[in-house]
Amino acid sequence: MIIARTPYRISFFGGGTDYPGWYREHGGAVIAATIDKYCYLTVRHLPPFFEHRHRVVWSKIEQVGQIDEISHPAVRGILKYAGVERGLEIHHDGDLPARSGMGSSSAFTVSLLNALHGLHGQMTSKHKLAMEAIHVEQTVLKETVGSQDQVSAAYGGFNHIRFLQNGEISVAPITVSSARAHELDSHLMLFYTGIKRTHQRWPTPMCKILITKNANYALCMTWCKNLLRFWRVTSPLMILGRYWMKHGNLNAT
Repeated sequence: MIIARTPYRISFFGGGTDYPGWYREHGGAVIAATIDKYCYLTVRHLPPFFEHRHRVVWSKIEQVGQIDEISHPAVRGILKYAGVERGLEIHHDGDLPARSGMGSSSAFTVSLLNALHGLHGQMTSKHKLAMEAIHVEQTVLKETVGSQDQVSAAYGGFNHIRFLQNGEISVAPITVSSARAHELDSHLMLFYTGIKRTHQRWPTPMCKILITKNANYALCMTWCKNLLRFWRVTSPLMILGRYWMKHGNLNAT
């Protein structure tokens, strides 16, 4: 049995510039951090003594004979993508509810891909795992999603993530003093509102924004650079506040 634990994330700067429709033309940059809340998956080969071939436990319990009969879209798509032939039993548990806006979907994708590699005795790199998760979500599952959640889930930690126009992605850990980290931590509060969101609710407006709000996204990228440049000598809180005011106005349009 393989047990995979993958963190959820919070995104500070650059959300929206991680969409391929933007960074393939302009490049993109995100500052994000994972938190101490996780997606847990256990995966094992199911013995051939049961009437069902696959058992998937999430908010539902599915016992099916074929992969195509699995109703969970990510599980169905990933198992088909991975060319799974033997029966599997998959259990999912999460520290946060689904669709909470904390990158839970991508954490699930990364967890399952990582667990399947482990089940075959394979150790995969963080970069390969992130790129594989991006391919699965954007190409196999055809979801209108960005690329930062998969990277954060695969790498973990506090990172500056750059999205290059050629499709490559670079990840640089952000190192700050303990005093600066404490300052940021002491000014952050995270609440669960009970509001749920899905990718399918807003892909069309977001795609329009990517085309019509280039100046605002370019400004977001500049703020990312400024934050990294001045973090060690000044407080990031003012820049963070200005960014989220602009980001909120951008999404409202």
